[in-house]
Parts: sequence; structure tokens; C-alpha cells
Amino acid sequence: MDINGHCISTTVDEHGPVHVYQTRTSRILSFDGKIYQSYMKLNDINGLALGYTQAMMTGLLFIPVIKTATIMGLGAGSMAKKLLASFSELNVYAIEHREAVVKTAKKYFYLPDTERLIIHIGDAANYMNNTDIKSDIIFSDLYNAQGMEPNQVQLSFLRDCKNALSDHGVLVLNICHTALMLRKKLDELLTVEFENRLLSFEVDNENTIVLAFKNDIPLIETETLQTKGQYLQEKMNIQMESYVKLL
Repeated sequence: MDINGHCISTTVDEHGPVHVYQTRTSRILSFDGKIYQSYMKLNDINGLALGYTQAMMTGLLFIPVIKTATIMGLGAGSMAKKLLASFSELNVYAIEHREAVVKTAKKYFYLPDTERLIIHIGDAANYMNNTDIKSDIIFSDLYNAQGMEPNQVQLSFLRDCKNALSDHGVLVLNICHTALMLRKKLDELLTVEFENRLLSFEVDNENTIVLAFKNDIPLIETETLQTKGQYLQEKMNIQMESYVKLL
């Protein structure tokens, strides 16, 4: 189904088009005019309007103090903006394959120009293989117009992600619109590389969020987890308590 709204910008690079649609209340980033890549409410430009992006923040429940985050797949910058606005001491590293997407995020989605946001334009797999940055949390949301990026379903890529985590770090993956065989392979690789230190849950019957822990999953009492959820819910203005119940 085509996206509602009128197209206010189209940029074409070697990978194809980058569309921006606008409605009375929102802006949408899309590569094919059908699937939302990013969604922003005009009255809440730093908000997380899509449920799966809120759900990906559950990884923060298990991190004592967050200092460094990495986002693979910047899109319009929704997660980067929310993290920067919520945690004043946080540095965010974002990897985006397409410079046209970064320019669009800055022009139409108010991606801030701040020294706390470091953007790398290039291939995520190459970046993770070469980075010496240790992140408390890594978000992997790598999709193009055809679906999940194949590099995300490689043992070497998952290993590089694990190596780039701090000791208490969490890799958070969003899985959607993925062929059954590809999803099965990814599940198998995650189980092997992270030695079954995994938590997952479904959001809106379309997205599956997977948390992969570098070391043992922290043993947290339910009451403590709920308290942390309430804290993050108030700090980030997202429905964290509902995701705590899913976990």
C-alpha cells in the first residue's frame, strides 16, 4: 500500500530514490514509497513515533550507565535524536551507507549538528570490523528497499558487533520483512556467537526485537526491572513498562 501524504522531496543516488512524504502531522522517509524507513511527528521531532524503535530501547534496561551508543542504519535519525535528547552525556556513533540519507535527515528531519553525534558514511560491516570504539549498546536496523541487508546475517559481522561491545554491552536487532530461511539462519548464528544469551519479543506482529548480550544476561529482580522501566519511560517518553512485561 502506498504511503499516505504528498512527496515533498526525492533524491536519487546510485542506490535508488530517497523520498520524503509529509502529512498534516508527520514526515515519512521511504525508499520505495510503500515501506516506512522512518516516521516523525511534526509536534515531537525528537520522539520515537514507530513502535519498534521504542521497543529497541529495551536494551537500555540492562545497562547501568550508558556512555556510548552505536546505531547501524541511521535513516532519518529518530533513534539518534531520542538518545541525544534523553542522555546529555551520551556520545552516539551512527553508520549510514548512503550520504543522501544523511543529508535528507539533516534537512527534513532535524538531525542535530552536535559533536556528540559522529556519523560515518559507509558499509556497516566494514565499520564494525575496523572500529576500536566500545559501545554500551549497538542498534542494528539495516534495511534497504529490498529488505534486510545480507551483511547482517553473517557470523563475522555478529562477531565484530560483539567485540565492539563493552563488557556489559547489548546488541539490539530489529527483524522485519525477512524471508523465513534468512530469519532461521540469523537465529542460528546469534545462538552460536552469543552462546544463547538472547532475549526476544514481537512488536505489532511485524517486528521482532532481539537483545544479544556480550556476557551473561544480568539477573535482575522483576521489581527492579519495573523500576528501571518506569525511569526510562519518564526520561524518554516511551511506553517502556509495556515492553518490560513482554520481557
